[in-house]
Amino acid sequence: MSPAKREEIYRRLAAVMPDPKSELEHTTPYELLVAVVLSAQATDKSVNLATARLFPKANTPAKIAALGAEGLEEYIRTIGLYRGKAKNVIALSQILMEEHGGEVPRTREALEALPGVGRKTANVVMNVAFGELTIAVDTHVFRVANRTGLAPGKDPLEVETRLLKVTPRKYLSNAHHYLILHGRYTCVAKKPLCWKCPVYDPCEFREKKMFAALAPENMKRVVPVLPKGKPPAKARAKG
Repeated sequence: MSPAKREEIYRRLAAVMPDPKSELEHTTPYELLVAVVLSAQATDKSVNLATARLFPKANTPAKIAALGAEGLEEYIRTIGLYRGKAKNVIALSQILMEEHGGEVPRTREALEALPGVGRKTANVVMNVAFGELTIAVDTHVFRVANRTGLAPGKDPLEVETRLLKVTPRKYLSNAHHYLILHGRYTCVAKKPLCWKCPVYDPCEFREKKMFAALAPENMKRVVPVLPKGKPPAKARAKG
């Protein structure tokens, strides 16, 4: 894919998502860290429902550690793999108090040393909580990067490395959100909604015409063409 096409993809995504946000509800870096750990193999909606009960009662390392694993389980048992996640959250909370003064560390190495925190989770926290120019590659970002031709790779690390290399710097701070939200709501896994995709033209997905033809009858030929410099009205994305 040419640099011009990549630039156009990001320009269009930025036009329809001028202020993208994480869909995990949080108010502090610690709350974000806990929410991301809980979100592994679970939906953001299910995590938000659980943390809406948890965080008003306990939202600091000390308070959550005081709950113990069994006490935390009572708040998160509606989330998949909740027992293992409860153990990890309690353990990482204790480490934060013992080694980091109760604060969430800002480096990838320190974050990945915490129980239940891998590279993707570390990148999310670094980007969302601390504004670092990182791109967390989850299943949605991986799919979009490969399907569109934006930054194809055989595994998340290769995709992350390529995205960091080819993404124009002015879009790096929001690139993770552009791609994850686009993958979550438009470039979905089984039947991508190519008929309403804002990056239809620069996208290099070979089957995009076939999926564009699957538009509801009253929505035919609605693939948007965004004029340069004129983002559409009501362009704010959910999040």
